[in-house]
Amino acid sequence: MGKIAYLFPGQGAQKPGMGKDFYENSEASRRVFDRAGGLLGLDMKALCFEENEKLNQTEYTQAAMVTTSLAMMAEIDKRREAGQRIRKPDVTAGLSLGEYCAIAATGAMEPDDAITLVRKRGIFMEEAVPAGEGAMAAVLAIKAEKAAEAILPIPEVWIANYNCPGQLVISGRKASVEEACKALLAAGAKRAVPLNVSGPFHSPLLKEAGEKLCEQLLPVRLSELKIPYVTNVTAGYVRDTEHIREYLKEQVYSPVKWQQSVEAMAAEGVDTFVEIGPGKTLTSFVKKIVKGAVLINVETWEDLEKLEDGEGL
Repeated sequence: MGKIAYLFPGQGAQKPGMGKDFYENSEASRRVFDRAGGLLGLDMKALCFEENEKLNQTEYTQAAMVTTSLAMMAEIDKRREAGQRIRKPDVTAGLSLGEYCAIAATGAMEPDDAITLVRKRGIFMEEAVPAGEGAMAAVLAIKAEKAAEAILPIPEVWIANYNCPGQLVISGRKASVEEACKALLAAGAKRAVPLNVSGPFHSPLLKEAGEKLCEQLLPVRLSELKIPYVTNVTAGYVRDTEHIREYLKEQVYSPVKWQQSVEAMAAEGVDTFVEIGPGKTLTSFVKKIVKGAVLINVETWEDLEKLEDGEGL
């Protein structure tokens, strides 16, 4: 039997109603939502469960996503502790802000700290570049090396995400991203699609946001990891707390090496990937990276049945 990884989604997977069925059915999940609302001074139920503009605003999205995924994890942990046959993960990973959930799932960071930090992270990222000056775009059907070569002559645009074979995201100044999209199409990319985001995330333009976040990370207590996680920054396994703060700082303005992270887990024997949170984005990426992997999504209350008695595990 191979190893199992728990994955946590990032910004873009949010949607109204996420986690509502967990709140209604699980005392453990309800505590996470209520606790987050109190910590942040936000109506977390209204933010996550109802149609509203805030859910797609970075300063709110990040806290909402992490709260939802951690609320789902709380119910999974409760069921395992109650004796249900749900396998513990051998490793965790999260896309961008999902990395905070991944760290919390290792036992290294308290859920309260993860929720509080991503709220500040979202605000710092939102404030880093004036609205309208930055942009991001998804680029399809071009190899990373060829894409990097195509945008090299263009100032202030960078590869921000290595999602899976044939799918990249670029980030930078708006005019530079627009120019880069044209260059990438000319270099053979099938599509270059502007993303509806508020800033040039995971680019050097957000270095100041990373530095501000670092100040918030310093007083946060980190515990010993019970299991490793894979960081977006290096796509390497993290087995102790020594570099966690530095990775979380750099992650704000460094590219997300998701494809490389999944490849690293597969190389360590992971063949089952469980995505916990709204959407199926991460498992759709994994499907293109690891042939034959077992893929499970937990985003609704009914999905929990997939984990019981090791179905597919």
